Amino acid sequence: MKCKVCKAKAVVSLPSHNAAFCKDHFNNFFMKQVAQGIKNRKLLERDDKVLVALSGGKDSLGLMYALAELGYDVTGLHIDLGIFESSIKARTVVEDFCKDKGYPLRVVELEKEGVPMPLIKKHIRRPICAICGKFKRHYFNKVAIEEGYTALATGHNLDDEVARLFANTLRWDQGYLSDQGPVLPAENGFAKKVKPLFRVTEYESAVFSFLADIPYHHLPCPYSSGASFTGHKKLWRDMELRSPGTKRAFYKGFLDRGQPAFSALEKEEKDYEINPCTECGYPTSAGVCSICRLKRQMQESIAQEEAKGAE
Repeated sequence: MKCKVCKAKAVVSLPSHNAAFCKDHFNNFFMKQVAQGIKNRKLLERDDKVLVALSGGKDSLGLMYALAELGYDVTGLHIDLGIFESSIKARTVVEDFCKDKGYPLRVVELEKEGVPMPLIKKHIRRPICAICGKFKRHYFNKVAIEEGYTALATGHNLDDEVARLFANTLRWDQGYLSDQGPVLPAENGFAKKVKPLFRVTEYESAVFSFLADIPYHHLPCPYSSGASFTGHKKLWRDMELRSPGTKRAFYKGFLDRGQPAFSALEKEEKDYEINPCTECGYPTSAGVCSICRLKRQMQESIAQEEAKGAE
């Protein structure tokens, strides 16, 4: 197997692109995919101040490295979920990575915010992954808005986007289908959100981080067992093995034809307004945002538990 560009021995084969690359030319390929995606979908401007959400995984760290190499002004943001050893390891990886590369880093500790995930899981009887996502998005947006960042970048890759699109399509969830894509503009108190890795697969992202010698946190969250999202990604991986390029064609077709149609339909039928939460000021379509309601629910559960213990 030879590199498509220089004919030297290839280190990675990409059937969906009908190509193989040596280390240097794979790096060039990956960076071109990211840069082209940013340009084609107008994700970022050169003067953007970009906050990059860093979980400690291959995608977010690889994204931070790629954006910095492309010349963007980047700062990392890590949300310490307080999930025992898992969060300690993830945070250590992020801090070591940023220190080694000289990248600025912000850390938000949910323990100090009074909402560590183990406490949430104990007192709120709802799927923890969905709740965790809500809190992470809340603090991503809060830091981005309050500290003057013009864009929030996340490491969602093509596999992530296809799995999410598949799940939304199974439910024909018009609201989510209308705004799914690699960019959401800033509006109504929300920061601009971008996904610069939307053109690269999870495998390509992993190879990029490996070849760039980026040490990342690879252990799954102890709370994520049984998540439907993981099953959707496995299904699409199997389809891709049988028919290379399927994921890319499915997602590109949606962006080109499906998303504009759903977006236009949603605008016609929209019957709600976004306003600041009456308690925290976070944008919401209700009087009190879901984060404040979850905090209140948790506090009520804790109070009930303490009352029983005092009897």
